[in-house]
Amino acid sequence: MRAFSPGAPDGPGGSEALLSAMAACGTGPESAAWRELARVVDTAGRAEPSVTRLWPPRSGGARPDGTDGADGAEGAEGTDDRADGTESWRGLARALAAVAARDAPTRHALTAWLSSHPGPAPTANVIGGDSVLHGPTVQARDVHGGLHFHTSPPVPPPRLPIPRQLPPVTARFTGREDDRRALDALRAQWPAHTPQLLVISGLAGVGKTTLAAHWLHAHADDFPDGQLYADLGGRTTEEPVPPSVVLEAFLVALGAPSVPARLAQRGALWRSLTSRLRLAVLLDSAFTAAQVRPLLPGSPAGLTVVTSRSNLTGLRVDGASVHRLDGLPADAAVALLAAGGGARVTREPAAAREVVRLCGRLPLALALASAHLALRPHRSVAALAGTLARARGDVETLRVEGDSVLRTALDLSYGALPDEGRALYRRMGLLPADRYDLSLLTALADDGAGPPGTGSGTGSGTGSGSAAGAAATTAAATTAAATAGAADAADAAVHALLEANLLEETGPGTYRFHDLVRPHARRLGEADEDARTREGVLRRFLDWCLVTAASAEHLLSPGHRLPGHDLPATEVSPAPLDGPEEALAWLDTHRHGLMGAVRYAADAGLHTSCWTLTDLLWPLFLRLRPSGMWIEAHRLGLEAARRAGARRGEGRMLTSGAIGLRDAGHFPEAADWYRQALEQATADGDVRQQAQAVNGLGHLALLTHRLDEAREHFTHALRLRESTGQRRGAALSRRRLGETALAAGDLATAAAHLERAGAELRALGETYEETRVLALHGHVVDRAGDHDAGARRLREALGRFRAGEARSVEWEARCLEWLGRSAEARGDHEEALRHHAAALDLYRTLNPEDAARLEARLRRE
Repeated sequence: MRAFSPGAPDGPGGSEALLSAMAACGTGPESAAWRELARVVDTAGRAEPSVTRLWPPRSGGARPDGTDGADGAEGAEGTDDRADGTESWRGLARALAAVAARDAPTRHALTAWLSSHPGPAPTANVIGGDSVLHGPTVQARDVHGGLHFHTSPPVPPPRLPIPRQLPPVTARFTGREDDRRALDALRAQWPAHTPQLLVISGLAGVGKTTLAAHWLHAHADDFPDGQLYADLGGRTTEEPVPPSVVLEAFLVALGAPSVPARLAQRGALWRSLTSRLRLAVLLDSAFTAAQVRPLLPGSPAGLTVVTSRSNLTGLRVDGASVHRLDGLPADAAVALLAAGGGARVTREPAAAREVVRLCGRLPLALALASAHLALRPHRSVAALAGTLARARGDVETLRVEGDSVLRTALDLSYGALPDEGRALYRRMGLLPADRYDLSLLTALADDGAGPPGTGSGTGSGTGSGSAAGAAATTAAATTAAATAGAADAADAAVHALLEANLLEETGPGTYRFHDLVRPHARRLGEADEDARTREGVLRRFLDWCLVTAASAEHLLSPGHRLPGHDLPATEVSPAPLDGPEEALAWLDTHRHGLMGAVRYAADAGLHTSCWTLTDLLWPLFLRLRPSGMWIEAHRLGLEAARRAGARRGEGRMLTSGAIGLRDAGHFPEAADWYRQALEQATADGDVRQQAQAVNGLGHLALLTHRLDEAREHFTHALRLRESTGQRRGAALSRRRLGETALAAGDLATAAAHLERAGAELRALGETYEETRVLALHGHVVDRAGDHDAGARRLREALGRFRAGEARSVEWEARCLEWLGRSAEARGDHEEALRHHAAALDLYRTLNPEDAARLEARLRRE
C-alpha cells in the first residue's frame, strides 16, 4: 500500500506523487479512477470548500503530466491549452495535499485512492561494483530543481556557565571615587605575572563589601574566566567558615566533578584548576590570614580581594597590599541620608550633618537612619539627631568603633516597625539559623507560638483509633485556616522588615539578616520574649526543619527512610520543594540552620528529633559531602539515639556516620563505628544492617590494602545480602570482590566476579554501576593478555561515561589511562601517549594526586 505523506507535499507520497498517479491512470470521465478521485475531492471539499472549484480540472487535451495522452509528443498547435491543463491538474494535486495535511478524512481518502491507482514504479537505482562514495550523496530516480547540502557543525560539549558570583551592586553608590582610584593604583603597582592580592579593611558597616563588589564589577572584562565570591563569616562572634567549605563551593562552581575530602587535597585541586585562569575572587569578611591563605588561587593572572575588619597583616608576606576604608565623605553621607529623608534633609542641613557625624559616616548606620526617616515622614531630622545624641555614649568610642551608634540606629528602626514586624524580628533573632524561608516565617508569625507538642518530643508514641482520627480531621481544618492568616501576617511583617533595611532578600522567598543586625535581633528576642514563647519558637523551627528535610529526603533518596519511623503530625508546613534539584538547593542553602537545629535538639534533650533529623539529612551528606557537619551531626545523633533507646536509629547513626569518618580519612574511628554497628545488628538479628556494616569494614580494608581481610568481609557481606534477596547489594559486593582480586593480581577470579556482577546489574537496569563494572572487567581482561577484548570493553565503557545517564568524568579518566596501558602492551606508543595525555588533562581537574601519579609513570617510561 502506498502511503500518502502530507508532511512532505513535494516529496514521495506528496502532491508530486499524486500528480504522477493521475497521469498514469488517465483522465477520462468514464474511468473508475476519475469517479473515485471525484469522491476524494468531495471529501476534501467538506473540510475546504474552495477545493471543489478546482474540479474537474481543465484538460485542454493534455494529461496531468503534460503529454497529449498518445505518444507524449507535443504538436505545434494546442501547446498553450495543454500547458494550462497541466497546471490545473497540478493545482488540484497541491490543494488536495494541503487539505490532507490538516484533515484526517481527506488524508485517509487519498491514501486509499493511491493504493488503488498507484503511479509508475520508480526506476531502479543501483550503486555497485567498486564504487566509493565520499561526502554527502543522494540516490534517487528523478531530481527536480537544485540540490543543496547543509551540514551542521559538530555540537560542542556542554560546559558550565562562567561563574559570576559577586554580590549585586546597588543603585545608590556614591562618594567612593577616591577609594576606587586608590584600588586601581594599587593594582597597577603589581609586577606582571605575579599573583595579585588586595585587602580592604575597615570598621563594621563602613561599606567594604559594597566597595569591593562595585570595583570588581567595573573590572569584569579583565576576568573572562569568572568571578567567585565567599562570605568567610568574620563579621560574627561565631566560628568562621572553614577554608575547606569554601574550597568545596569554588571547585563545584568551576566544574570539578568530584571534590576531595581533605583540605590539602582540595587546595591542591583548587590551585591546579585556576593555574591558567584569569579569575577574580572576593573573600568577604575574613577573620584571619590563615583562613585566607588556602583560598588563594594558583594563577598569576588572577586577582584576590579580601575584606576584613582587621588589616590581616599576616597576608603581607604573601604580597598583599592593604587599603583601609574610612567613612563616607560628608557630602556623600548627607546624600545617603536624603535618600530616605527627602526634602527634610535639605531644609535642615545642620541637623543632617549632625546625624552624619553621630553615625560616624558609616554607610550601614546612615542607611538605617535614612530608612527611619522614610518610615516616619513627619519626624524632623533634628528630632532624629537629638535621639541619637542622647543615646550615643562616648563620642570617641563612637568614632572609632561605631557599635553604640549602630545599636541606637537599630533600636530606632525596630521601634518604628508595626507590632507584627517587631514580633517576627525578635523571634527570628532566637533561631540558630542564617537563612529564613517564607514558610518558616509564617510559622513564626503565628500567635500561638507556644510549644506545639508535636514531632519535637522525646517519645515516639502516636494516637490511634476513631477518636484520634476525628480529632486529627478537626485539627487539620483549624490548622489550614490559621495558616492562611499566619501567612498574611508573615508577609506584612517581612515587608516591614525589608522596608526598614533590617532584612535582606537573597532569593525568591528567602531572607537573611545583615551580620550586624542579627545580634541585635537576638538580644531583643532573649530580653523581651518570655520562656514559653522562646521554647515555642525554637520548637516550631525544629519541626519546620524536620518536615522539610523529610520532603527533601523523599525527593532525593526515596528508599532511605527507616520503616516505622515516619514523623508525627505537626501544624508546621514544610517549605514547598518542586523536584529533586530544588530539594538539594534547599539543603545547601539551609545547611547551617539545619545543623543549628540538630544542636538545639541535642541541647534541649529532644533526643528523637535529634537523631531523626540527622538521619533525614542523608541526601545532604551524600550529595554535598560537608565532612565536618557530617561527623558532628552523627556524633550528636548517635548519643541522642542511645538516650532515646532507639536501636535502629543508633545503627543508622553508626553506619552512615562511619562513611563520613571514612571520607574524612578517619579510618580507625570509622572502623570502630562499623564494628559497633555490626555487634548491635547481630544482637538484634538485623541482617541488612549486618551486611552494611560488614561491607563498610571490607571497604576500609581494601583502601588500606589489607586484601585478605577485605576479601573475607566482602564474602561475608555477599552471603548476608543473598540470604535476604538484596540483588543490587549482592552485585556491588561482588564488584568489591573483583576489585580485591585485581589488587591481589588474581585476574581470573577478578574477571569471574566482575562478569557476574555486571550481568546482575544490567538485569536490574543499574546502568551507571554496570558501566563501572564493564570498565573494570575490560581492564582485567587487558591485564590478562587479551588486549583486543579488553580495549573493546574499555572503549564501550568510555563512550557511556562521556554521555548519557552513566556520565562520569572520573571514570572517563580511568578508562583513558587503562586504554593507554593497553596500547603500551600492544606496542602502539603513539596511541598510548594520546590516551595518557587525555587522562592527565582530566586528572588535573579531578585529583592532583592521580595527576602526579600518572606524570611520574610517564616520566619513568
